[in-house]
Amino acid sequence: MTHVVTENCIKCKFTDCVDVCPVDCFREGPNFLVIDPDECIDCAVCIPECPANAIFAEEDVPEDQIKFIKLNADLANEFESISRTKEPLAEADQWNGKKEKFQYLER
Repeated sequence: MTHVVTENCIKCKFTDCVDVCPVDCFREGPNFLVIDPDECIDCAVCIPECPANAIFAEEDVPEDQIKFIKLNADLANEFESISRTKEPLAEADQWNGKKEKFQYLER
């Protein structure tokens, strides 16, 4: 199993989760993070660090977020590795918790 970043990360991109990852499995896109399922060791230390509550164990991904399992795997091959915390996006607090953000995902 792996962990999955879901929709609430879009337009927030908090990176608190990145610093605690022991295997550097996070990948960074313009306005979204993903977890590389081939690198994730299922340690779960990232889950409580995410201010957007956007990370789930694969088996716990909410039904309406299932498409993010494949999306994380696909985008992990496109996005660059990130291993240090950065500032969140400027309007992250305003976007945190908003619904239906998939349309804003930048690749």
